[in-house]
Formats: sequence, structure tokens, C-alpha cells
Amino acid sequence: MQNIDNYNFTGKRAIVRVDFNVPLNESFQITDDTRIRAAIPTLKKVLEKGGSLIIMSHLGRPKGPTDKYSLKHIIPAIEEKLGAKVKFATDCMGEDAKELSASLKPGEVLLLENLRFYAEEEGKPRGLAEDVTDEVKKAAKAEMKEKQKEFTKKLASYADCYINDAFGTAHRAHASTALIAKHFPNDKMFGYVMEGEIKAIDKVLKSPEHPVTAIIGGAKVSSKIAIIEKLFDVVDNMIIGGGMVFTFVKAQGGKIGNSLCEEDQMELALSILEKAKAKGVKLYYSGEVIAADSFSNDAKTVICPDNNIPEGWLGMDAAPSTLKEWEEVLRASKTVLWNGPVGVFEMPAFANGTNKIAEILADITSHGVFTLVGGGDSVAAVTQMGFANKVSYVSTGGGAMLEYLEGIELPGIAAIKES
Repeated sequence: MQNIDNYNFTGKRAIVRVDFNVPLNESFQITDDTRIRAAIPTLKKVLEKGGSLIIMSHLGRPKGPTDKYSLKHIIPAIEEKLGAKVKFATDCMGEDAKELSASLKPGEVLLLENLRFYAEEEGKPRGLAEDVTDEVKKAAKAEMKEKQKEFTKKLASYADCYINDAFGTAHRAHASTALIAKHFPNDKMFGYVMEGEIKAIDKVLKSPEHPVTAIIGGAKVSSKIAIIEKLFDVVDNMIIGGGMVFTFVKAQGGKIGNSLCEEDQMELALSILEKAKAKGVKLYYSGEVIAADSFSNDAKTVICPDNNIPEGWLGMDAAPSTLKEWEEVLRASKTVLWNGPVGVFEMPAFANGTNKIAEILADITSHGVFTLVGGGDSVAAVTQMGFANKVSYVSTGGGAMLEYLEGIELPGIAAIKES
């Protein structure tokens, strides 16, 4: 398998799939450039080794070409961080994309317009009426499959080699993440983001230093069940935080007031408790919580046990006593994985628990603990608090990271590894 460090890029055009799906405000300014910064070392490596760059990405979920999701808005940020002028093809399938890529000289950079302006990127037919027959759906899918092949072939025709550095989309078998690799049997490789993600997650899953602690947060048990069960084979301790806690509490007969609860997952929660016991994993969840009289940043609050929340009140964050207990567990760990907030992080009044976890992780990393952070709000917390460079690794791929942790083979990774 080729790799970016030993590949000879001299005089070659490298088409690089990055994940520049960054958040933009109403003025089209980037509010979090983590993903762009993460890809820069890969892009610079190609240029430094005498190659030219064709950058491709998606942005948002457009249903066709629209200014709102045009990648032209992020060109200044790429130019600033890459330190190079960026040419722009206004249509990834257009004549300008073909001509600009063909005329690229070593050291030059071309950005293709949003891949998802074309349905072929994801390979899903668009605009089908809801009441169409299964036969029509089947025919539309077959037609899309053929169109996707042509779309992929054209993208591949722009370059001499392919680099996948978009871990955030590695779990999708899209044209630019999995299918295109087949056109470069001997000239495909991972970029540094992909390599880093795989190494960091494998370090937790396959060769961790014990004790290992996982912090799993978020609203729903149902969305995290697979990762919780998979991690029972790896971790010594698991801290469960966020809204999912109350499904566990209620399942054991606790009073949770108006707190979030997945009634249909309570049996599952009880089975998770049994599995943890059987595997010898020590489970920690709230203990005490900060409860509020409404789902509002300005609500009245009270600290109470997680199993005795007053009627009409709801659990919103981990209480100081709970955070103190969790801190002791984390400080005794050698490897820590964190995915998901432990409170209603989007409201400043209830962000303390999540921010405190970020703070603890930054500190224990400086004392030699390996810390891996992934998932939107967890990443936002370490980034906002200025700790992104103070933990061992920040994953750029939420869904992809979860699927990889669950042991699912990701199409974007498999496509590069296939000989």
C-alpha cells in the first residue's frame, strides 16, 4: 500500500478528498475551521514534494447547485492556511474543471465546486415522488448507479493519484470516498488526517494502556448502544452522562421528573447494566444532577439525586459532587475516550459539566494519559476552551468515528486498503 511519505508526487496531480464541511454564519464566515486546519499538512506535503493539488469536498446537504453551499466561500480560509493561491472550478463536472486540472503546474492548487451539487456523489436518486412504485424506484436506482460510475470516472480523469483525507465521510460509500479509489489501483493512499484517526482509534481499541475509561454522553441510549457494548470489551470504567442517564435511572425505579427518557429503551438499559457487571466494567453515572424547572438557560436550578428529581423538573447537567467522583476515575486512568456532552452543553448555564471534562482531559494529557476526543459537542468543548492541542487526539469524524469504534468496516478505509 502506498503512503503519503514515500510516494513520488513530482510532476503529478493529486486529487484529494478532504472534509471541508465547515459551519458558516449568515455572512459566509467560517465559525469553526478545525477540519480545514486538520487537512493542511496533507495538502502541503503534496506541494512540497513537487505535485499539484485538486481539492474536492462536500458542504452541507444541497439538493442541487446553490450559492449557500458553494465552496467559493471558503477559498480565503484555504489560501490563508495553505499559503498558496487557489484556483476554483465552478462546476466539478464542467469544462473548467477539466481544463484547469489538465493545465495545473507543480505547486498549483485547484478547488472543485461542491461535489454534492450532483446526486451522483451520494448515489441516491433525487426528486422521486413518494408514491412511486417499487419498480420505478428500482429503475431509478439502476440508472443512478450507471450515472455514478460516469461521475466517478470523470473525477478520476483529472488526476494521476488519489488521497483520501476525509475521515468524516469514510463511513459513506460515496463516489469521491470509496468508488474513485478503484481508478487508482497503485496510486491511492491515506492523508495524514485519515492515518491519524485510524492510529488514534486503534490505540484505544487494540493496544490501550490500562486502566481505560470511556466517557459516553449525549441524549439517547439508542444512538450509543452499539458503541457502549463494543467498548465493554476494552474499558475498565465507563462514565455515562447527558440525557441518556435518565433512561438508566428510571429503568431502576428512580424518579426523574420531566427529564429526557426513552421509555422503549429501559429494558435495554437494564441489560447494559448486567453486561457491564458480567464484563467487570465499573459503570459511573450521575449520582447528583443539576435540575431545572424548565428547558431554558434562565431556569431556576436545584441540585438533587438523579433518582429523586422533583415532579415537573428535569436533569440538565452533572452536579459538582458527580464531577468530583468522575475526576478521580479519570485521574487514575491511562487511556481515556470521550464521546458526547454530559449536560445540555448548548446552554451556557448547563455547560459546566462538559467544560469540566474538557479541562480535566487537558490536564491529565499533560501527565501522560492518552486522550481521544470525538463527537460534535465534545470537540466543540475542547476547541472553545482552547484545549484542542492539549488532548492527545481530536477526531474530525463524528459518525465515522462511532462506526469505526463499533467495529464496522468503513468503505472509505477499505477502498484504500484493497489491493
